[in-house]
Amino acid sequence: MIIDRAEVIVTSPDRNFTTLKLTTDDGLTGIGDATLNGRELAVVSYLADHVVPLLLGRDAHRIEDTWQFLYRSAYWRRGPVTMAAIAAVDMALWDIKGKAAGMPVYQLLGGASRNGLLAYGHASGKDTEELFDSVRSHQEQGYRAIRVQTGVPGLKSIYGIASNATYEAMDGVRYDHEPAQRGALPNEEDWDTRSYLRHVPTVFEAVRSEFGPELPLLHDAHHRLTPIQAAQLGKSLEPYDLFWLEDVTPAENQEALRLVRQHTTTPLAIGEIFNTVWDYQQIIREQLIDYVRSAVTHTGGISHLKKVLDYAAQYQIKSGMHGPTDISPVGMAAALHLGLAIHNFGIQEYMKHGAKTDQVFRQSFTWTDGYLHPGDLPGLGVELDVDEAGKYPYVQAYLPFNRLHDGTVHDW
Repeated sequence: MIIDRAEVIVTSPDRNFTTLKLTTDDGLTGIGDATLNGRELAVVSYLADHVVPLLLGRDAHRIEDTWQFLYRSAYWRRGPVTMAAIAAVDMALWDIKGKAAGMPVYQLLGGASRNGLLAYGHASGKDTEELFDSVRSHQEQGYRAIRVQTGVPGLKSIYGIASNATYEAMDGVRYDHEPAQRGALPNEEDWDTRSYLRHVPTVFEAVRSEFGPELPLLHDAHHRLTPIQAAQLGKSLEPYDLFWLEDVTPAENQEALRLVRQHTTTPLAIGEIFNTVWDYQQIIREQLIDYVRSAVTHTGGISHLKKVLDYAAQYQIKSGMHGPTDISPVGMAAALHLGLAIHNFGIQEYMKHGAKTDQVFRQSFTWTDGYLHPGDLPGLGVELDVDEAGKYPYVQAYLPFNRLHDGTVHDW
C-alpha cells in the first residue's frame, strides 16, 4: 500500500483542530490528530511544508520505519511541534493498517486487556455550591471518577474554572478545561499560591463530606507550585484520599519530585507536556510518579506512547492519558485503542466535545456507565467529514497566562 495523497486539514467547529489525512493507492484512508492547543498553525506548517513531501510514495504498512525516519532524519528532535506531527502520521498509518486488516486498532496491539476504560470528568465551581452542582451533573452523566477544580477567594480567574471564562463564539458550551480562547491576544489571569494552598484542602474536605469516601477524586495543580509548596499540598490532601494530584511542579524540574515524594503519599501524575520516553527516563526509573499523563497526540502517536507505557509498567506505573477537548476525537480514539490493549491502564481523561465537533468527526467509540470503549470498526473508528470541516475555518486563539499580584508572569 503506497501513500499517494496527504492532506492537512484545519477546522474550528467548537475549537481549532489539525488533522492529517493519508490516502493509499488502493483507496484506503487514515486520519491522525496533530492539534497543539494555541499553536495549531505551527504543526500545520511542519506537516505541510516538511513531512507531507516525505510521505508520498512510502509504504503505508511500514509504521515503525516511517516513525524512525521522521524522527531521526530531521536531526532537530523532540518538542511538541515535531512530536505532534509524527503522532498524526503514526495514527493515520495505524488507522490504514486496521482498515486493511479489517480489525480495530486495539486488536492489532494485542487485543483487549479489559472490557472498558474508566474515565474521569472535570467538575469545577467558583464556590462550593457551584462545585457541588458540577459534581452532581457529572455523576448524572455517568462519571465514576471526577477531577475537582475550585475558585480561590480573592482571585478573579484561574485555570480550570468554567464560570471564570466567557466564550461568546462557543454557543454557550461550558468548558471546565479552557480551549485556547479566540482572539488576537491571550487573556491574563491572576494567581496567589498562598491563598490557593490555604483554600484547596477545605474544598476537598467539603467534597468528601458531601459525596462520601468512595468517589475517586483528582486535582490538577497545573505546574504552579515550587517543590516545597507541592509537598505541602500533597501532605495537606492526604486525609481526602485523592486518586491523584497532577502536575504539582513545572515538569522541566524533574528532580523536584524527589522532594515531593519524601513528604507525601498522595499519588502523583505528570507528563501532559512531555513528548518522548526520554522525558520520563528519570522519573519512571526512580518511581517518582504513579501515572503517565502524556497524550497520544503530543507524544509521537500510538507507537511511541506504547513504548513509554511499556517502560512504566516495569515500575508498576499506570497510564492516565491526557484527553480534554484539546485532543480531537481522532486523538481520543487512538488513546482508547491503546488504553484497551495495554496491561497497565489506569484511567482516561474524558471531556465531551461540542455538537459541531461531533458532526465534523464521526465517532464509533462509546460511553456507557462511566466507561469508554473504542468500538469495533476497522481502524480507529473515526471518520472526518471534509465538507462539514470546511464550514469552520481556523480562528486565531491563545491559551491564557498568569500574573502574580505584583505583575510577575507566573506558570499558568
